[in-house]
Amino acid sequence: MAAEGLAGELLAFCDRPRTFAEVCAEFPGRPPRELREALRSLERYALLESSPQTTDDRWSGWGSWSPGASFFHFSTKDANYTRGQSDDFRGLRKLAAASPLPLRKKTKPGAKRVQFSKAEAPLTSDFVQVLERRRTWREFSKKPVEREQLGELLRLSFGVQGWARIPGVGRLPLKTSPSGGALHPLEAYVAVRRVKGIAEGLYHYDAEGNGLQLVRAGAGRRELESMLVGQSWFCGAAAVVFLTAVFARTQWKYNNARAYRVLLAEAGHVCQTFCLASTWLGLAPFCTMAFADSKIEKALRVDGVTESVVYVMGVGTRPRGQATAERLRQGSARSL
Repeated sequence: MAAEGLAGELLAFCDRPRTFAEVCAEFPGRPPRELREALRSLERYALLESSPQTTDDRWSGWGSWSPGASFFHFSTKDANYTRGQSDDFRGLRKLAAASPLPLRKKTKPGAKRVQFSKAEAPLTSDFVQVLERRRTWREFSKKPVEREQLGELLRLSFGVQGWARIPGVGRLPLKTSPSGGALHPLEAYVAVRRVKGIAEGLYHYDAEGNGLQLVRAGAGRRELESMLVGQSWFCGAAAVVFLTAVFARTQWKYNNARAYRVLLAEAGHVCQTFCLASTWLGLAPFCTMAFADSKIEKALRVDGVTESVVYVMGVGTRPRGQATAERLRQGSARSL
């Protein structure tokens, strides 16, 4: 009972980040050894999270987002992936045999229904056709992407389209995807592999100037496959984009952990814009959340604390014949 009481008291005291010295000062009647063991026990049961003891200013921005957002972000970095289980169709069939797909449709029995006619949707418009053609591609031709195609894609997806001026605050960028408070915390880094007129390498995209800044030369297939945790089917892309978040931009205004949800939603907004723009340009896009965080951050020369990778996407030229994306669209997945 005494141990249970201590555990509850520790949880109540650690409602915000505390140092071990602060814990000892709060419980002067308890030996440090007992306190340390109690803290480790709570950590084993995932009730508390330990973080590096550091005076490094990089961590200061996470204070107001802890423990909720910081625990989720750092505990889900560099996850272990089982190659083939969820990405290979044989693995999916095995999974479905053991546990069928959840229901794909939700209905409200007895509810009054309003039926829309097909005539209300302009199915022949260019925009609707782009929406209908958007797929995640796994195969790419060896034909390079044109330099101007990549430039237009990056401009439409990540580029600054204009500015909003707030007196006493400054300029805030306006882009093609929404961002909480127009703070736009996301940055794009591009691994160029086959783009006409651009040398292979890792680049940072200048969202204001619509250009690429070299981070380092070289972007080999083996390194890329390691970054994408063995997803070899994406490594034939002509360019891969690593989307990072500069957390301080969002943390400056939003000092609660829910803002991390906003940031992740923004990454989804931007990625969908990227995929739709790629489709409109006649290219083959992909996106994935399976990646090796620390390897990518090291290659991009970002610290993983104030700036961290949150999404990966890429693009290539479409292959000849039917690729996986088109076979699935036409309902012929049984041939895979």
